[in-house]
Amino acid sequence: MSNRTKLIILTAMSAVLVLIFLFGSAGSNWDYILPRRTTKILAIALTGGVIAFSTIIFQTITNNRILTPSIIGLDSLYLLIQTFIIFVFGSNSVMVLNKNFNFILSVGMMVLFAGVLYKLLFKQSGKNIYFLLLVGLIFGTFFESLSTFMQVLIDPNEFMVVQNKMFASFNNVNTDLLTISFVLVLLIAIYFWRFSKYLDVMALGKEQAINLGVDYDYVVKRMLVIIAILVSISTALVGPITFLGLLVANVAYEFLKTYRHRYLIIGSVLISIVALVGGQLIVERVFTFSTTLSVIVNFVGGVYFIYLLLKESKAW
Repeated sequence: MSNRTKLIILTAMSAVLVLIFLFGSAGSNWDYILPRRTTKILAIALTGGVIAFSTIIFQTITNNRILTPSIIGLDSLYLLIQTFIIFVFGSNSVMVLNKNFNFILSVGMMVLFAGVLYKLLFKQSGKNIYFLLLVGLIFGTFFESLSTFMQVLIDPNEFMVVQNKMFASFNNVNTDLLTISFVLVLLIAIYFWRFSKYLDVMALGKEQAINLGVDYDYVVKRMLVIIAILVSISTALVGPITFLGLLVANVAYEFLKTYRHRYLIIGSVLISIVALVGGQLIVERVFTFSTTLSVIVNFVGGVYFIYLLLKESKAW
C-alpha cells in the first residue's frame, strides 16, 4: 500500500469522526449545538495539527524519536505564567478574564523565553542541540517548582482557576483565539516551506547533513523558533497535552514507514485529529465528561512512552 493511499485512508477516518462529532446525537437543537461543536472541532484540529507538526520537526533535528518539544520547558513556563498572574493579580484581573490578552501574553512570553534561550546558547561556539535540551529540562523543572510553590500559597478558590489551566480543555475556546491562531499557523507554514526540503537530509544526522551541503546550525535555529511558536500557540489555546506529540509522531513513523517529511507531517496531523476527535467522543459519549481528554491522551501516551523506552533498551 502506497503512502498516498494511507493518507487517503487517514483523511477518510478523520472526516467520518468529524461528521459523527458534529452531527451525532444533535436532536433538533442545531442552532445551539452546531456552532459550539464547530468551534470545538476547529480547536481540536488546530491543536492536534500544531502539536504533530512541531513534534516531527523537533524529533528530526534532535535525531531522537522519544523526545517532544515539552522537554525544553515551554509547558512548564505556561503554567508558571498563569499561576504567577493569579498569585499576584488575582483571578478577577483583566489578564485572566480577557482571554485574548491572556493568549497574546502567554504566547509572547513563551516565544521570548525560547528566543533568549536559543540566543544565549548558540551565541557561543561549541554549543549543540543536546546542551540546549539539557538547559531546557533544567528550566522546566525550575518553572514547575516555582508554580508549585505559588499554588501552595494562594487561596483555594484561586487555585481552582489555576487547576483549570493545568489540563487541556476544548470546551471553552474563544473563537477570536482560533482566528488569531489560524493566521499565525498559516504564516509559520509559509515560512517553514522554504526549509522543508532540508529535513529529509537532516534526519540522517548532523555530520551527514553538513557533508551534503546543509547549513545545519542556521536551519536548526530557524526550526527551533518555529517549534517554540507552534507549541506556544497550542498550549496557550487549550492547555498542555504532554504525550500527544510523542504518540502521534511515532504512530506516523510506524504506519507510513518513510523518511519523507511531506508524508510524515501530513500523516501525523491526520493521526492527531483522529486521536483527539475519537478521544473527545469517548469523553463525551462514554465517560459523560467524568474525565478529560488530556487524561486519556496522557495515559495512552505514557504507556506508549514506556513501551518505546523498553524497545530502545532491548535494541542496545
